[in-house]
Amino acid sequence: MFLTRVLGRTLFAAAKSESSAASAAASTVKTGYNPLEEFFEADRSPDEDKPMVYGRGWKASELRLKSWDDLNKLWYVLLKEKNLLMTQRQMLHSQNLQFPNPERIPKVRKSMCRIKHVLTERAIEEPDPRRSAAMKRMINDL
Repeated sequence: MFLTRVLGRTLFAAAKSESSAASAAASTVKTGYNPLEEFFEADRSPDEDKPMVYGRGWKASELRLKSWDDLNKLWYVLLKEKNLLMTQRQMLHSQNLQFPNPERIPKVRKSMCRIKHVLTERAIEEPDPRRSAAMKRMINDL
């Protein structure tokens, strides 16, 4: 009885998520959204007067204040940004064009390294050796 209830809930949740995913996919088709567009920045006119100003990298002291979940989310945001920059750099390189603001890539990489550093610090401070080892394995997989 218990197993039937658990499997029923799991299957219902899976069916519900599939239907919501299908409706989300249908709504994106209507609006003309292409997921590959996330790997490219919006086109800018090269003759614009104002140069784009980008932010700085994250400091380790700032990252130490964040929760585990926030650092995990930030890691994937930075990973997406890194993929965007590398894609843009490769595309421009293939067209023999100069990559604008190349200093952005090291900022993203340093921020990612700092996140790993902060997470490693937390893993070392963990009193439970099993959990510490699991955290270290997870950090090394990033």
